[in-house]
Amino acid sequence: MRPILLSGHERALTQVKYNADGDIIFSVSKDHVVCAWFSHNGERLGTYHGHQGALWTVDVSPNSEMLATGGADNTIRLWEVKTSKLLKTWDFATSIKRVEFSPDGRQLLGVTEKRSGHLGSIVVYDIDLDIEAEQTSEQALRIVCDESKATVAGFSYGARYIIAGHEDGSVSQYDAKTGELIFNTQVHEPDMMVTDLQWSPDRTYFITASKDKSAKLLTTNDLEVLKTYQTDTPLNSAAITPVKDYVILGGGQAAMDVTTTSARQGKFEARFYHKIFMEEIGRVRGHFGPLNYVAVHPKGTGYASGGEDGYVRVHHFDKPYFDFMYEVEREQANL
Repeated sequence: MRPILLSGHERALTQVKYNADGDIIFSVSKDHVVCAWFSHNGERLGTYHGHQGALWTVDVSPNSEMLATGGADNTIRLWEVKTSKLLKTWDFATSIKRVEFSPDGRQLLGVTEKRSGHLGSIVVYDIDLDIEAEQTSEQALRIVCDESKATVAGFSYGARYIIAGHEDGSVSQYDAKTGELIFNTQVHEPDMMVTDLQWSPDRTYFITASKDKSAKLLTTNDLEVLKTYQTDTPLNSAAITPVKDYVILGGGQAAMDVTTTSARQGKFEARFYHKIFMEEIGRVRGHFGPLNYVAVHPKGTGYASGGEDGYVRVHHFDKPYFDFMYEVEREQANL
């Protein structure tokens, strides 16, 4: 697979996202610029300017009309995708670590950082789908995470639950209407931060990545751990691929944490694991630093990774990827 290299950022990438059709990729980095790219050829479509400071998170609405971003300037911003016009700015006391639209695009969730007298929280806003409409400043919901701060969060299928991953390695399920905590379970090793949470296409299950060097597949309804993918490096991101039963994990040790130097030491590869058999089936090299985020094309035809090295690498899967099968899978296919 020959990757397409997208170089439009001057600092480390923090998140990359495909829109629902998979034809556009949005990327944010610590250089306070939001970029949009065509996924098929890597051409830059445009940029969104306005944030003051590092950006941590981006998400695009299901109809690809609105874009949400959040960052170290303590704001969540809502943009019109087509014109890059700023539609709304919500101000907070601390930085924003994650934003995500609900499956129908009618709500937007944000995760705020815990800092100096401010508890970390998950906030939800109702979004008017009319681009011309004035967006509300009122929060529809605010969940305060007093036990352990949330690092990632998102809406389940039908926006029924809000699922959050925490700094202490636990995962919580909240009622998305009332904000009530239904269930919290220790999924990863204690005090090993959950670094990412990404959904299956129908959002009935999801994958988490953690600094404890593992990724886990969990059910949305009862947070049962279905599968565990063990690696030898701290993970920053994990994604589920449609079409094929794979998961892609990304991470790597930051240079300052690596004690011995060797080219292989940092382990800066995207790792492919079989979703069911939990075995590693391949790696894709390329980044010169930890992978901070991995996003999969909604139709399962490729993936994009954003690295500490400031590059987005876009890969389109070739035929062998789709042809690869385990013995058992082959037998089933032939039945």
